Amino acid sequence: MNQLHKMTAESNALFVSRASSVPQEHAYRRGPRIVAIETVVPHDIMPGLLAVRIHTDAGSVGGVPVIGHGETYYIPTAAAAVLHDFMSHRLLGSDARAIESHWRFLFERMTAFGGTGAEFRALSAVDVALWDIAGQLAEQPVWRLLGGPVRDLVPVYNSCGGPLYGRTNRQAPTSVGWPGHGDSGQPGPLEDNYASVHTPADLAEELVQLGYKGMKLWSFDAVYRRQGGHFLSAKDVREGIAPFEQIRERVGDSIELMLDGHGFFSLAAARRIAEGMRAIRPLWMEDVLRPDSVEAMAAFRAEIDVPIAVSEMLIMADHYRQVLDARAADYVMIDPTWVGGITATRRIADLAQLYNVPTLMHDCTGPFTLLAGINVAAAHCGVAFQETVRAHIATLYPLLIDENVKIADGHIAIPTRPGIGARWLPELFQPEHPGYRRSSL
Repeated sequence: MNQLHKMTAESNALFVSRASSVPQEHAYRRGPRIVAIETVVPHDIMPGLLAVRIHTDAGSVGGVPVIGHGETYYIPTAAAAVLHDFMSHRLLGSDARAIESHWRFLFERMTAFGGTGAEFRALSAVDVALWDIAGQLAEQPVWRLLGGPVRDLVPVYNSCGGPLYGRTNRQAPTSVGWPGHGDSGQPGPLEDNYASVHTPADLAEELVQLGYKGMKLWSFDAVYRRQGGHFLSAKDVREGIAPFEQIRERVGDSIELMLDGHGFFSLAAARRIAEGMRAIRPLWMEDVLRPDSVEAMAAFRAEIDVPIAVSEMLIMADHYRQVLDARAADYVMIDPTWVGGITATRRIADLAQLYNVPTLMHDCTGPFTLLAGINVAAAHCGVAFQETVRAHIATLYPLLIDENVKIADGHIAIPTRPGIGARWLPELFQPEHPGYRRSSL
């Protein structure tokens, strides 16, 4: 342990001993210990992804080393810096099973300087990895530790991204692009973004035959890219609504339809979209309006006749409380690797349940975001749907994890493997990789 780690550990130990009547050596330092933290940004696969492994001195369980696996998405190098330069000083040498202690300690310190961006992403990745460790040590899936199961199968819908959505730009291998501005796709297998605009009825028919319960389209993104989000003409609205109309004409109500606006539109434009969507009878419209103002969100919901989902763009639990207090949402959408991991996700879902508002699990990113959502859904009655991107599951996730995610008849079976349900492929974590970092005792 270097001098900085030693000084920080002594300071943390003093904090724990003052905050608890339990002696420090029996609380913060009880084993098994965290001995190393690894991160890598897989630029050649998903350049927006940060993959995290937390190593312990617990040896192996069932012949498998006890290593926690987690992730976050967007600004991955910034999140990695937070983890290694700041959080590692608390984590290294500490009890890997003290999940709540670590979460609260890191939360209090990072919010002291307003940290709700890269800091929350780093905390999310750590928390998911620690729950994975806890499950491995207990030889149980994470959902069992959360009090589940409440179901054996989690209902999913398909978000219409394609194989290149979130994938490397081959002309600029380290380019992440702008969040929310996905590749518009091209003709071909699993090119659901392209198909959702150009052949939406065919795509819907295919998804119905595969047993999907819902599909989410991004059909107004092109309008936004062309002219911004403040004014939509009648022609623009017809363009965004047309794919939904074609789907309804072909398959009727045999699949639920959702619209994702990616937070692109002002209140006036959002109202116009809602007017057009009314006849479609969507299950929800999501992030049509940016969540900059809770008052505007509440006014929007009160004025329209379409259910609203809010919002993967929220971070802190209190943001969700404000939305729920204002009656601004019919559904709340949570991304486990942005809001603070499994720990925070469970708390937000509990909060929403008190308001009789169902929870939706976000995933249009990496495999451990999906697995974290599935584990929470397996243990929480309030979860209505898990988002999936079948193109990612088929083309990207096999390059990242050692377990194939399987969707059957519109559901994912809850995992039975101890821990979170999968492990990063070890070959991702190569010291010579330009996106690799390691901190250790």
